Amino acid sequence: MPDPTALIAAWARSAVSPVGGALRNLQPHDIGAPVLQALLQRAQLRPEAIDAVVIGNALGAGGNPARMLALAAGLPDRCAALTVDTQCCSGLDAVAMAVGLLATGQASVVIAGGIEAWSRAPLRHTRPLHAGEVPMAYERPAFAPDPARDPDLLESAADYAAQHGITREQQDAYAVLSHQRALQHQNFLCDEIVAINGLQHDAYPRTLSVERAARMPLAVLREGALDCAVSTLAISTRADGAALVLLATPKACHDLGLKPRAAWLASTSVGADPCTPLLAAQLAAQTAMQRVGMHSTADLHAIELHDAFAVQGLSFCQALRVDPMAINRRGGGLARGHPIGASGAIALVRLLADLQHDEAAGARGLAAVAGAGGIGAAVLVTRL
Repeated sequence: MPDPTALIAAWARSAVSPVGGALRNLQPHDIGAPVLQALLQRAQLRPEAIDAVVIGNALGAGGNPARMLALAAGLPDRCAALTVDTQCCSGLDAVAMAVGLLATGQASVVIAGGIEAWSRAPLRHTRPLHAGEVPMAYERPAFAPDPARDPDLLESAADYAAQHGITREQQDAYAVLSHQRALQHQNFLCDEIVAINGLQHDAYPRTLSVERAARMPLAVLREGALDCAVSTLAISTRADGAALVLLATPKACHDLGLKPRAAWLASTSVGADPCTPLLAAQLAAQTAMQRVGMHSTADLHAIELHDAFAVQGLSFCQALRVDPMAINRRGGGLARGHPIGASGAIALVRLLADLQHDEAAGARGLAAVAGAGGIGAAVLVTRL
């Protein structure tokens, strides 16, 4: 392995809580500050050592959540703070941008990741163009300038399932496995989770069977495609949460006495067809692997995909020729929920924790996520 640009010394996350749950009254910095402080404690590092904070956030509607977090967590006033919004890719893209700060000499120690307080997201309205008009409320902004290329994400997933014959039974079985794994490993996951408002476990995973899943209501049904309908189980629920990692240059690790546990290998942010955004994660994963000369997932020891839809997970596995049993070994986004700007960073924390616990030095892992508008992000790391 070539000399790494960035080493990963610590990671931590909050539990993920569905909208309206235990984190419902908290702003993004309220969720992120305890996680950041725990990160410093785990690395045995003083706040003054942090040069910058880079945070992914999708629903804050302006301002600078990264700056709010840095100040709320007690970092020095001089600490730089950058907020990234690439929607679902924000958390992973923020970490990749932090690596860029290290690589260009703009920082030596950076905290990066994602935070989302969907429960406290501002209400959105369009500004009237003419006198006498009233503001119009909207749920989501446009992600492509041509409405014909900007489908609702759920509708796009349902279309993909119908077009490619991915059955409801397959989707539900994939989702049931995610919930089962999350519940089975709940105690293990506590090690990476910082308790906030008493919440020590991801709140959404449920005890499910394939038989129970078959009785759950449909979310989308395409005409003539009953067998490939998308059920409510096969969709990642809206959620609140945060995840952060501590990155440093090799020199900073030496000078500060940090003990890195993983190294950054590569990352990528790509664009894909906005009509089918779920495919962007697999394109990002393939591109990241190509950057390090990796031609097969057989060279990977762990894979974490934030699967917003079960059909996305199944498509990802087919494209990368990997068994669905081999990804998200302790439950994925379908079991946790989807705190948009934090989801990619949570996948990275899960990946790092699994490599540390399950694999030997030199083991490689991949985390990937897709975002609205047809963008994807992926990262490759190795355990030290």
